[in-house]
Amino acid sequence: MLTIARIAEALGAEAEGDLAIEVHGASEPASAGPDDLALAIAPSWGEALRQGRARAAVLWPGADWRALGLQAAVFAPRGRLAMSRLTQLLDVPPFPAGIHPSAVLDPTARLGDGVGIGALTVIGAGAEIGAGTLIGAHVTIADGARIGPGGIIHPGARVGRHVTIGARVILQPNAAIGGDGFSFVTREPAYVERVRETLGQGPVAVPEDPTWHRIHSLGGVEIGDDVEVGACSTIDSGTIRPTRIGDGTKIDNGVIIGHNVEIGRHCLLCGRVGIAGSTRVGDRVVLAGGVGLADNITIGDDAVITAGSGVLSNVPPGRVMMGYPATRMDTQIESYKALRRLPRILRDLAAGVPKPRRGE
Repeated sequence: MLTIARIAEALGAEAEGDLAIEVHGASEPASAGPDDLALAIAPSWGEALRQGRARAAVLWPGADWRALGLQAAVFAPRGRLAMSRLTQLLDVPPFPAGIHPSAVLDPTARLGDGVGIGALTVIGAGAEIGAGTLIGAHVTIADGARIGPGGIIHPGARVGRHVTIGARVILQPNAAIGGDGFSFVTREPAYVERVRETLGQGPVAVPEDPTWHRIHSLGGVEIGDDVEVGACSTIDSGTIRPTRIGDGTKIDNGVIIGHNVEIGRHCLLCGRVGIAGSTRVGDRVVLAGGVGLADNITIGDDAVITAGSGVLSNVPPGRVMMGYPATRMDTQIESYKALRRLPRILRDLAAGVPKPRRGE
């Protein structure tokens, strides 16, 4: 149980009313009970408070908490930031410290103080696990992998060879770090290799030997501090140099990051993003859901790529891109408007309607 005074202190927020009230968790306003802290961070949630039984709530600045029937209130100028701090305060560690009897640890693996290892997890030879890192069940840590302190590795995650992970990193269930890159070559240049030069206009040349030869992945993966990798996301090893993920970057579920990719600091990669090999992404870049980046391109710092866009060429810093192929957002919107007008224009042309003159 936490008092309203303790919560306000943790949030760095102002509070009024009976600050000694204790709550055991957070709730949406309409379903909140008397021992819940209701989250009503915008005026649109105010009416829902009357449907619940909360005594205390997190409210928007200037809210009349007494008129809302509350006994105490915490005021959050930035509601979602308050939710971030509050949920962190209320959350509990997902796994206990200590080593489950069924875990398999190589004798040469090195574990820091307070490490937790779940059932049927395997830690390879020479692996290093930093102090306080908690590892769930059915996790595999390959030989020589290094994981920093304070991390959380959820069940089913896979950390491959030549992988280095920084401090306080979270790997969600079934994330796979350090698999081989998708890199193959034929003995003679394949038709697909000529397509960029010919734009598909040249003859189809069938190679004498169409066998695809694997290019092995020796570079591994380097992940910085405070990174999160979502469930079922994959980060492939680099071929010679590492695939790199910068400090503070957050990766959603189902994201695919190819070999040799370099991603900067504090980026957001939303669900189903796919990044092809050797592409570089700058700092603070946002890739919305379903974005695809072609190989060997550069995305500048602070760029924003909107959902479902396909980026085929370099993007300068600060640019907002949209569509497939992606263009500047304002250009894409104008193009879409023109496309919407096209049927009417064609009908008018067919009917012989004269084009209106300027000012008419």
